[in-house]
Amino acid sequence: MTQKTLFWLLIPLLVSCEIHFQTESPNEKPEAVNKIGQTLDRWHQAAADADFNTYFDLLSDDAVFVGTDASEVWDKTSFMKFAKPFFDKGKAWNFKKIKRHIHLSDTQNLAWFDETLDTWMGVCRGSGVLQKTDTVWRIKHYVLSLTIPNDKMKEVMSVIRNK
Repeated sequence: MTQKTLFWLLIPLLVSCEIHFQTESPNEKPEAVNKIGQTLDRWHQAAADADFNTYFDLLSDDAVFVGTDASEVWDKTSFMKFAKPFFDKGKAWNFKKIKRHIHLSDTQNLAWFDETLDTWMGVCRGSGVLQKTDTVWRIKHYVLSLTIPNDKMKEVMSVIRNK
């Protein structure tokens, strides 16, 4: 048997190994995606319940929260100081998920997401990054943005420019 013949006989075997590998990997992803979704849901629910400890425990120590105002870029400690009076009054904010997309790194210990939310401001968008440490997913970066319909953009821009 020549090397060329052996090569062509091995190709189907190699392809089947690759297909088998690819079908195993996605089985792990839905579990991770579910856990990440549960983490984000718990985080939003903790704000709605004014549960300060749960809300901030779900953030990594080096977390950054970016709010809707251009001045709102907080590290975790600063965000905790800002938010504490709202939580202490028993009413923080209540954001309900409308839709969410979650993406995982190849190592499955880093995830990024975007979500649309029903909020007191109307429909907003949240996006961010989570990192898995041991068995716990924590939010490292979160950006909250207002959504502006394209046909309203000029009107919004005129408000912003005239402030």
